[in-house]
Amino acid sequence: MTRQAATSEDATRQVPGTVLFSPAAVVASCVGYVLFGALQALYGPAIPAFREEFGLSPSAAGLGLSAHFVGGVAGVLLFERLFRRVGNRRILGVSYVLMAVGAAGFALAPNWPLGLAAALLAGLGFGGIGYGLNQLFAVGFGHRSTAMLNILNAHFGVGAVLGPALIGAVGSEHYRAVFLGFAAANLPLLLCLRGVRDRAPQPADTASAEAGGQVLGRGLGSVLAVFVALYVLHVGIEAGVGGLEPTHLETVGYGAGVAATATSVYWLMMTVGRFLVAPLALRYSAQAIITVSCAGMTVCLLLATIPGLAPYAYAGVGLFIAPIFPTGLPWLGRAAPRARRAGAVVIAASMLGGVVAGPALGKAIEWSGIRAVLLSGVSALCLAATLWLVRATRLPGQYT
Repeated sequence: MTRQAATSEDATRQVPGTVLFSPAAVVASCVGYVLFGALQALYGPAIPAFREEFGLSPSAAGLGLSAHFVGGVAGVLLFERLFRRVGNRRILGVSYVLMAVGAAGFALAPNWPLGLAAALLAGLGFGGIGYGLNQLFAVGFGHRSTAMLNILNAHFGVGAVLGPALIGAVGSEHYRAVFLGFAAANLPLLLCLRGVRDRAPQPADTASAEAGGQVLGRGLGSVLAVFVALYVLHVGIEAGVGGLEPTHLETVGYGAGVAATATSVYWLMMTVGRFLVAPLALRYSAQAIITVSCAGMTVCLLLATIPGLAPYAYAGVGLFIAPIFPTGLPWLGRAAPRARRAGAVVIAASMLGGVVAGPALGKAIEWSGIRAVLLSGVSALCLAATLWLVRATRLPGQYT
């Protein structure tokens, strides 16, 4: 890795004297991200119950996660439009309510079409929370924003560990009770929104922002397009592994309990990876962190094709994929400081990876068997995109 240049954090310095979160609101935001992670991770381990109850094929069952991400994309784009008009508290509050109502609707749905509609509604709230908290954390902690974003997103992993573990403990046939419990847990967070500042400041260091824009020049559109590709591809890998790892492991000979536990370990390693990267983000550049992450993820996905190594390799994927999402956002902010909607576009586009991952991998299973499902090529594309971005966004005086 490389030392981070002093100019790399200037664009994210907050307006002096502003406080976006009270200590209680920071804690509540992290709890909200635990629930945020749990919701996404519940679908995969519950797939066997979906298939049995509603008579679904693997690709049809994967549509549950896809509907969730379609709602997420819509939520990001909708709430980005409303964010500066409505205020942070109301956006976050509505998002928590939508997640709760959607999860409860999914639990109580009498048929699969209504279940998909409820997953879409829950995803709408998911998108609002994902966009809102990431944007606020990106400007609310000054030069520590990258570290704080990794800590926030580490709590996503906490929820993603607890969700599959709970499904594994009670059995996938009881998924309805788990989704109902998740829905109820969202509501107390509404009481903590008073500690969130209703209007977020703009970055204070306009000189650095302008410098960043000049660096990209006419290549700004290309840089944004490659950032979008990086996020689409890596979230597709994240969702694909989390949703279909249990099916893969069962196919290659592991028991259902082992497969569910291994999926929890995958999400656990995402949590560990983000906590580990938080202090490193104060010393090393986002470019270096993401390059190492993509390279390690590619190697681990290749190893996952070996049945005896698969559970351990998936754990490695979780460790390496962990920093990409939160570390890339401040990098994007520095690279495209004058592109106001860049963050929303990238977050929304990243969810498209989750939209297609479930049914696409399900179809691959139906056509050629789970052993042929290889995500290492997609990961290699992530690495290629990162290396291109490193060259395209290098600032004057920054060394690599």
